[in-house]
Amino acid sequence: MKKNRSFIKEVCVQTCEEAVRAQDRGADRIELCRRLDLDGLTPERKVIEQTLKSLSIPVKVMIRPRGGNFVYGRNELATMEKEIDVCKSMGVREVVFGLLTSKGSVDVESSARLADRASPMIVTFHKAIDASNNVMNGLQQLKSITPISSILSSGAENTALYGSKKIREMIQRFGSRFNIIAAGSITEENFGTVYSSIGCKEYHGRKIVGELT
Repeated sequence: MKKNRSFIKEVCVQTCEEAVRAQDRGADRIELCRRLDLDGLTPERKVIEQTLKSLSIPVKVMIRPRGGNFVYGRNELATMEKEIDVCKSMGVREVVFGLLTSKGSVDVESSARLADRASPMIVTFHKAIDASNNVMNGLQQLKSITPISSILSSGAENTALYGSKKIREMIQRFGSRFNIIAAGSITEENFGTVYSSIGCKEYHGRKIVGELT
């Protein structure tokens, strides 16, 4: 966190070059992904290595084998486990993933399996929570999975501003257990409005410190 600042700005990037620019523009943390047009997939190993070597701020790595929904089969779960193992071997300290069942609830069993595999890395459950059929029930279910410490959410709306009421409720009900990270079309230009509407400690966005390309 920057001096005299009561919040963290986490920037979602696809390349090491973007990560360096984000750091130079004041980012507090990076979420490293591939294919943001698909809402983020696991980045290539060489990109992870280069980014870790180039930054002084924390780096989270997305664990997601494909675009589309968040219902994963046995082979996809095995792929995610391997990706987690690679991240751990490289010294990554935080990973991001999210899993749902075919009925739209949080996949507690598979989430626990991957979280245990990731330990002692820190785990963020990403915006899959917003695609679940009941966000609050999902958070209640995730409480028992100790390695999951953060939740990335737009309050089940298209943007953090539209979901601000739900995000505040999430913080009120689960803020003592999870770090709630507000996400969803948060930019450098609207950050002040988002911050005053939500008032949480962490925010996530592609353009939250400005354009990187």
